[in-house]
Amino acid sequence: MQQNIRIKPLALAAMTMILSLPALADDTVLIGLAGPLTGPSARIGKDLENGARLAIADANAQKPTLNGKPVTFKLLSEDDQSDPRTAVAVAQRLVDEGVAGVVGHWNTGTSIPAARIYHDAGIAQVAPVATGHGYTQQGFDTSFRVMGHDDDGGNYAGQYAVKTLKAQRIAVIDDRTAFGQGLADEFIKSLQAQGVQPVTREYVDDKTVDFSAVLTTVRSKNADLIFFGGVDSQAAPLARKLKQLGMNAQLMGAGGFVSQTFLTLAQREGEGVVALEPGLPLEQMPGGKAFEQAYRDRYHTHIELHAPFAYDATRVLIAAIEQAGSANPADYLPKLRAIHYQGVTGAIAFDAQGNLQQPSFTLYRVVDGKWQPQTVLGGDKTQ
Repeated sequence: MQQNIRIKPLALAAMTMILSLPALADDTVLIGLAGPLTGPSARIGKDLENGARLAIADANAQKPTLNGKPVTFKLLSEDDQSDPRTAVAVAQRLVDEGVAGVVGHWNTGTSIPAARIYHDAGIAQVAPVATGHGYTQQGFDTSFRVMGHDDDGGNYAGQYAVKTLKAQRIAVIDDRTAFGQGLADEFIKSLQAQGVQPVTREYVDDKTVDFSAVLTTVRSKNADLIFFGGVDSQAAPLARKLKQLGMNAQLMGAGGFVSQTFLTLAQREGEGVVALEPGLPLEQMPGGKAFEQAYRDRYHTHIELHAPFAYDATRVLIAAIEQAGSANPADYLPKLRAIHYQGVTGAIAFDAQGNLQQPSFTLYRVVDGKWQPQTVLGGDKTQ
């Protein structure tokens, strides 16, 4: 038997209002972020996330539209724990959640395997760091990075070690990660091109905290400079052990050293350590001072390491989406490949592999307990 259902006028009005809400609400465009949000490198992951969140807030403050329709950008963060297997699972989750593109990952070792997931899904991956050249040598037209890679960084570091520091007996240690080992390889290539052979090549892993054994070997080689392919949390105990053993060898790194964490952990034993980092010093970045102030105002803490690059990676992805008038990767990817964007860190444009064109590098030294810029290498010489 058929029943007649009668809807009261008030209920009908409420249903009509509910049904009309999606048409009135802004569309949301999801931007993924992947990095180490827990574990030993969590401070850096949170720094990247803070930079990306600031970029999202600034973009939304400009009342963005796509094809005349208002949109809201939203960040969706995932923790890859600096682990390659976890990174692949994280990448797939971000794809499944429907992100338009991804800012990440921090490590080269996580960025390389995750890149295939993003490529297969057809979405952009804009790495704020991931300096190992191998990340963009996989042939994926969805992979980009907003700082220089280690082929250049290792070369500049090698030249500085020989020509400026006048090192003659150079030992090389790396942490066996894709980043650390790749960087050490490029550093050695630079030395060999200058007619210098390292006196020893030693290895640790990315969890080593006691460097006594490896430094005993290095001391037997009478090294006057030690190059370490690794990051700040290990470079600091390495610097301390050097001084505790009474060794006078200069400690040098290239990427991942220049942070407040290094200074805090190394304490007085960090004095004199030198490190090459991709990018300009914060105070020389076109938008560096304003960014630092905005970061402090929002988060009430200092920039740890790479927040400006995460900010630019996010903003350049959003800029390509806005230029295309679409969050569909098929529409915005051509814009991203051809983009010329003035970021906080400098001018951003990509070569055919997705690498940053004309990258700058800065050589720092710890002086009176602070990282002090010594010289800037590379960059656009016409400016």
